[in-house]
Amino acid sequence: MEDGSPSTAKSLLLTPMDSSDPPSSSSTTTVVVVFSTLVAVCGSFVFGSAVGFSSPAETGIMDDLGLSLEEYSVFGSILTIGAMIGAVLSGKIADKLGRRMTMGLSEMFCLFGWLAVIYSKVSWLLDAGRLSLGYGIGVLSYVVPVYIAEITPQNLRGAFTTVNQLMICIGVSVMWLIGIVIPWRTLALIGTIPCLLQAIGLFFIPESPRWLAKLGMWKDCESALHRLRGENVDISVEAAEIRDYTETLHLSEARVFDLFQPEYAKSLIVGVGLMVLQQFGGVNAIAFYASSIFISAGYSSSTGSIAMVIIQVPSTLLGVLLMDVSGRRPLLMVSAAGTCLGCLLLGISFLIQDLQQNIGISPILALVGILVFSGSFSLGMGGIPWVIMSEIFPINIKGSAGSLVTVINWFGSWVVSYSFNFLMEFSTEGTFFMFAAICCLTVIFVAKLVPETKGRTLEDIQASMNPVTLN
Repeated sequence: MEDGSPSTAKSLLLTPMDSSDPPSSSSTTTVVVVFSTLVAVCGSFVFGSAVGFSSPAETGIMDDLGLSLEEYSVFGSILTIGAMIGAVLSGKIADKLGRRMTMGLSEMFCLFGWLAVIYSKVSWLLDAGRLSLGYGIGVLSYVVPVYIAEITPQNLRGAFTTVNQLMICIGVSVMWLIGIVIPWRTLALIGTIPCLLQAIGLFFIPESPRWLAKLGMWKDCESALHRLRGENVDISVEAAEIRDYTETLHLSEARVFDLFQPEYAKSLIVGVGLMVLQQFGGVNAIAFYASSIFISAGYSSSTGSIAMVIIQVPSTLLGVLLMDVSGRRPLLMVSAAGTCLGCLLLGISFLIQDLQQNIGISPILALVGILVFSGSFSLGMGGIPWVIMSEIFPINIKGSAGSLVTVINWFGSWVVSYSFNFLMEFSTEGTFFMFAAICCLTVIFVAKLVPETKGRTLEDIQASMNPVTLN
């Protein structure tokens, strides 16, 4: 009998529960869920290691290959170009090939990128490798949080999905720390390890049941749910909810322009708005300027890197632990308020320096500002926008909407990184006061528009935000 036949599909999906049934799957965590999440976030580690590679490798690459500062700047920035290309195609690929195969394909591009960097003798091969690596992480930045959100129980979805951001942070931190003591080619070789781990691990994890449901593969959907929730756990309620909601959607191929229909307005505003505010709050600008801030405060850049790691990793871990306790909205508002304070401290420190008053405290104030910003950003603003992006879009538009949101995130990263030096030349303190104002606006945006998604099923979240999609 075919997977999509009504009798097979309804056999389990519409089976009612009674008092003798096994526990519900809504709060079940299994070894398979944990292992599947760990395999998926190997891609997040690849993302972080790619981003963190360029800073410790700069001196070694420029000396060994004889690159000018301009040539190395191309090498550093071309990652973002590749990521934008990957982001454009990420949703379409994930919808066509599935979440697992998309992650596997992305890792092939990342592996090629790292190998090209390792064996490069000329700048064009170095750039080609960096571009390929960028494409891979551009796709991974979308598909990893989406896959995790689609496989995890509703009461743990936030914490599990935020592990994506934790692994990105750890990837960056590992590159910063070990890059201090090992050559850049060896550092690139280490970057291949998580690529291989994910590529192998993908053979042992289930496909997203919600993607299978979208294709009408109900038998495979049930099988995936059983693997994820446990063979002795009743999945009928969760499976029936997935089926009922999927069948109410218009599952024709969604185009980008379809996203701008009125029924998707709220989810699109929330998804795009969070990504814009995340990037234009100045995270990349402050990350790129961190080394000079630390040096101006009288610390070495290596000491500054260690200080950043000490702040960022525990803050991100705290965010993971609080995600399904406090909820998304409170954590986002506290995080955004903290980044606002950090930017204010940075702005004030440069204002004091410009006024040539109390110059001695200015570098210390800047140091405190950058650490406050980094810790606060890691707590919520770094990861929660990706969690919410993976939750709010219905399955019929998730590919197109996810691609759009991911492209906007990477484009915002490029705009801020490119314009930061020009802004600093125009007004140093004004730049950070502008970032502080955007962070303050983020608090208001979250309070007014972002829904609380803690403890709710994906179908419930999507139906409440896109009510017109229901028949």
